[in-house]
Amino acid sequence: MTIFEVSVPATTANIGPGFDCLGAALSLHNIFEFSLAADRLTITASGEGADKVERDETNLVYRAIAKFYQHIDRPIPAIAFHTNTAIPLSRGLGSSATAIVGGLFGANLLAGSPLDRMEILDLAIAMEGHPDNVAPAMLGGCQLMASNQSGGWEFCDLQCHESIGLAVTIPDFELSTAKARQVLPKQFSMQDAVFNASHLALLTHGIQTGKASWLKAGLQDRLHQPYRQSLIMGMADVQSAAIAAGAFGMVISGAGPTLLSLAPMATIESVAQAMQQAWLAIGVNAVTKCLAIAKDGTTFKTR
Repeated sequence: MTIFEVSVPATTANIGPGFDCLGAALSLHNIFEFSLAADRLTITASGEGADKVERDETNLVYRAIAKFYQHIDRPIPAIAFHTNTAIPLSRGLGSSATAIVGGLFGANLLAGSPLDRMEILDLAIAMEGHPDNVAPAMLGGCQLMASNQSGGWEFCDLQCHESIGLAVTIPDFELSTAKARQVLPKQFSMQDAVFNASHLALLTHGIQTGKASWLKAGLQDRLHQPYRQSLIMGMADVQSAAIAAGAFGMVISGAGPTLLSLAPMATIESVAQAMQQAWLAIGVNAVTKCLAIAKDGTTFKTR
């Protein structure tokens, strides 16, 4: 029996002013194992949040598998899959995107690979509703995304400068994406729209060059973070601590509550520690990780 092992990286999206259009794959992975089963659907799980993984057809990985087979117009075979999760749920690190991408990618392998990577990505975007998590999860790297004239998407792979370090601090409380969306206003001023457009352009150049002043200015945002900050206890304290320790700046990862700092590689460990201590000082336990950009995106092997 062939088992396909699919590895999908965590993602950070909405980076600073890059709301719904800028995301990066991170060196933290969920692993999915797929095989054809004898007679019925079998789902098992281990790792972070394994007790919360549905064991029936409501499972998001299975829903992605069903979406794939519907797309290729074939009946869904009996499948067994196992999820080994390292990415915490509802923390702003793209756990749902890994389930969607992993399910679609695994189903494609089981079906004999009738679709290429970009066709699978189109299905993932249709399921997720936007590309800023599923695109870096599939393609890897730091991806800037924009719609094109044909109703599809253009993906620009930004090469993150080697001098930039990344640290995430993951608190022990959850924040749903739906709740984080609800606090956003329906309309923005022209001034705020121009502010974000200019700062996103500056941030993309800062990411590629490592220029400190561009990163410090470019990480500012007026579209989502000022409104979501009220949902993340202690965010201002963590941000002040990160910057005092040498960070270029700190942003909300995805919809939160995980916070992401960009800093010179030489100071990234100190920044990570300062972020964790700032949360601990107000009674919030948090796990802090220094991560790298996952350049390969989704990968697989057989056994």
